[in-house]
Amino acid sequence: MRAFQDHTSQELADLLRDRGINPTAQRVDIARLLLYRRIHMAAEEVFRLVNRDGSHVSKATVYNTLGVFAEKGLIREVVIDPARVVYDSNTAPHHHFYNVETGELFDIEEHTMSVDGLPPLPQGTEVEGVEVIVRLRPAAETVS
Repeated sequence: MRAFQDHTSQELADLLRDRGINPTAQRVDIARLLLYRRIHMAAEEVFRLVNRDGSHVSKATVYNTLGVFAEKGLIREVVIDPARVVYDSNTAPHHHFYNVETGELFDIEEHTMSVDGLPPLPQGTEVEGVEVIVRLRPAAETVS
């Protein structure tokens, strides 16, 4: 399978159309940036990178497009905390390590961990998925 960066604008537009997304030029540019590899990126990073070559994609367009892409299943929103949301191009079920010092986010394959002991679900509901974020910090120095 080719990387998305190797796909033509028409192929990316077709992908967006297949997901029920109107493929504007700005959306195709954002798709090209996000979908060609496994990446975690905040909206501000997407805004900066999509405009680095002289494009003029507004911040509102970037935020709205990310929301549409997440709603349509092209990317996942990972809420680190109320002030930090990262967009993940890996839509397969998985978990994350989050380095609180560096802000880096790393995938944890779903099959490498299990979550046991969920409380009883409210009546009329079922589990759609479980996402775990393991927060990391540098280890404390051992004092001898």
